[in-house]
Amino acid sequence: FVLQGQVPVVVGARSALFLPFSKLGLIVVDEEHEHAFKQEEQVIYQARDMAVLRGQLDQVPVILASATPSLESWVNAGKTGLKPRYGYLALPKRVNEAKLPDIKAINLRETPPERGRWLAPPLVEAISARLLIGEQTLLYLNRRGYAPLTLCRVCGTKMICPNCDSWMVSHRLAGRMRCHHCGHESRPSSDCKICGSKDSMQACGPGVERLAEEVMWRFPDARFALLSSDTVGTSKAAEAFIQSVSDGEVDIIIGTQMAAKGHHFPHLTLVGVVDADLGLAGGDLRAAERTFQILSQVSGRAGRESRVGSAMLQTLEPNNPVLTCLIEGNREAFLLQEAKARLAAGMPPFGRLAAVIITSIHEERLHQTIQQLSNTRPHFDSVIIYGPTIAPIGFLKGKHRARLLVRADKSVNIQHILKNWLGSIKLLSTVRMQIDIDPYNFL
Repeated sequence: FVLQGQVPVVVGARSALFLPFSKLGLIVVDEEHEHAFKQEEQVIYQARDMAVLRGQLDQVPVILASATPSLESWVNAGKTGLKPRYGYLALPKRVNEAKLPDIKAINLRETPPERGRWLAPPLVEAISARLLIGEQTLLYLNRRGYAPLTLCRVCGTKMICPNCDSWMVSHRLAGRMRCHHCGHESRPSSDCKICGSKDSMQACGPGVERLAEEVMWRFPDARFALLSSDTVGTSKAAEAFIQSVSDGEVDIIIGTQMAAKGHHFPHLTLVGVVDADLGLAGGDLRAAERTFQILSQVSGRAGRESRVGSAMLQTLEPNNPVLTCLIEGNREAFLLQEAKARLAAGMPPFGRLAAVIITSIHEERLHQTIQQLSNTRPHFDSVIIYGPTIAPIGFLKGKHRARLLVRADKSVNIQHILKNWLGSIKLLSTVRMQIDIDPYNFL
């Protein structure tokens, strides 16, 4: 149908870019900042950039749409003073003249939750006030399941996936322990298999299921619903969920990232972010940018019609620049300071990055390859090579992993350097090497 021109509009995922359009006239990339546009397995590519390339090849306009644009697109629009490569169009008003929500931080050092609870007193009071006037609340926590970690109180043993260097996540609704990296499942046990202690395994930290327990305890008369990929797994279930919320059949929504964007709930006036610091830790290049985007998106679920909305962010770092810019509603200030930090470090979009990931089912052969790469590592001006070393997740899906990162100035042909260096490496059997230009994943 597409080839014959019988379909005027195609709505598709990133792979839709490769359809054989007979007369393509426009490409729209909605939520262009979304990291899901980066495919990281098999053929690696960034669909947003591929859309721009296809627009150039077919000589058609490309619209990159987002309320929280990626730093790359913002820089390409000339917002840092560089020559613009893209045009820029701003839509300063919300639909139906709705006002942006009032965003506040709850300092957990000053007003912490009670021991064993996760909702701070100011947020509890705000939820109670919304229940009294018949308005809805969204509690956002981007952790599926009941608890992210289960350990023994006696010996400290953590429940680890046998196929990965990652914790098994407790899913009490399903009665299973699950690895969110490889999908391995096991039955939960209250006894420690290492030290033999009885009834010693303890859940640590909250997931959305555990948060639901607190909601039931604090607000026994409130109607609540869970929104995550575990509870709403099909399009039909998602449609039924959205309809029930829109019809006012739910008082409190407890959701993961699925609840953060794309939904319009007319009666929702309060958003509570249970852990606003969750995405700020770690060595991710885009951690601050990603956190700003997701918190902006989830806060924007509140007050989308005539009722005034409010968002409350529970945090241990109320003075973090990401949160202060968000609370002030100053997206431009955040992007500018993020751009300055990236420019000073020579990181994208002002520099080039390439990741090389080496995997093998044999740990010894992986270490031999690491040594081979270290011995042959080239030296160039304006190029820095970090590693190779064992990856942060050194064992994933039954394979041992190592990584190296190449940073180069924009003027350097990083692909040429990688081809000449890695092309001379003879890999041992069972050892695989993957190259990711402009990586989004650093694990």
